[in-house]
Amino acid sequence: MTNRTVLVLLDPATEIRTSTLELFTIARGLGTVEAVALEGAGVEVLAQLEAYGVESVHQAEFSDAAGHVVTGDERHLPAVVAAALAAAVRRADADVVLLPSSFAAKEAAALTARALGAGLIIDAAGVSEGDDGRIVGSKRVFAGSWDTSCEVTTDVAVLTVRANAVVPAPAAVPVHTQTEPLPVEVPALGVTLTSREVKSRSGDRPPLEEAAIVVAGGRGTDGDFAPVVELADALGAAVGASRDAVFEGWWDTYVGQTGVTVAPRVYIGAGISGAPHHRGGMQASQHVVAVNSDPEAPIFEICDFAVVGELADVLPQAAEEIRRHKG
Repeated sequence: MTNRTVLVLLDPATEIRTSTLELFTIARGLGTVEAVALEGAGVEVLAQLEAYGVESVHQAEFSDAAGHVVTGDERHLPAVVAAALAAAVRRADADVVLLPSSFAAKEAAALTARALGAGLIIDAAGVSEGDDGRIVGSKRVFAGSWDTSCEVTTDVAVLTVRANAVVPAPAAVPVHTQTEPLPVEVPALGVTLTSREVKSRSGDRPPLEEAAIVVAGGRGTDGDFAPVVELADALGAAVGASRDAVFEGWWDTYVGQTGVTVAPRVYIGAGISGAPHHRGGMQASQHVVAVNSDPEAPIFEICDFAVVGELADVLPQAAEEIRRHKG
């Protein structure tokens, strides 16, 4: 490992999501870990940062060209986030910037790379150091059909990393995290923010885009998602659907090229045929399990474990066995 500094975006700073803990875990394998926060971090967050080996937090303090302090939701606009990241890279002389793979973070990453003249990798499934000391990002492309390795040849590398790239793990020895102010001049924005609403994450089920296990139902459910939900609850998994199932009004979020793209450790598709649109949103999953009554279903071509049978029979049995094993 070379002596490099790795910056991780901490947004929001009021809680640390699992995807951010994964970034800290990756960053420790690359060099010294520092974070960039858009707002103040609480005591509990700082305790987690110390446990995950984050040496310091650059607390952004935004102002416009006239010196007026900028507060509120404007701090989360991609252009403003990019200004904070670029300022932090220059302040810390950082070599790598890591962000989660949300839509807003991808835009911020692109703007950061442009401002720094840095190499950019979007949706990396893994980050490592090459034999020549350069940063390498691995990713699946063309709807998950090709595995590639992309080497950054510039001095600074900016990457967004998919959830479930690694299993988050705290540092062997906790550190004392220091917080220091980071003056950031907000650029003239080409947009006006009229409103911003942060959706609350209610319940015990993980968000679909970050879940380590996903159970999805398709047209084969005939509108009855109860077996899908039962299995997801037994596994502590997120629930998704195919596009057809959502268009029928059976579920609210679908996995696919124009829907949510997921890459969980385990993906269970029940009653889903495996059309190209759907495969493009889930084929990067580490392990794929398919349940379908049609032995010729295309999804069986890409799955690791296939079950030919009625999902209304198979899923409850699987859920019961999982609960028995846990109990």
